[in-house]
Amino acid sequence: MILERTKNEILVRLPAYVDLTELQNMLDFLQYKELTAKSKAKQSDADKLSKSVNKSIWTKVKASRGIK
Repeated sequence: MILERTKNEILVRLPAYVDLTELQNMLDFLQYKELTAKSKAKQSDADKLSKSVNKSIWTKVKASRGIK
């Protein structure tokens, strides 16, 4: 593995035999860290949003399947 810092980014070079699924999981986590680094949102805000989205999705699923 080679780690290199340039002016604008950090480059990581890995051998081709590295498991791509595990690498993608790691990259997803790093992207999450990047996107949330400056967030001022609280866990309670995320919980409320999640509850609202889940309720909305469930309502749409029930309507599309004719469930009351």
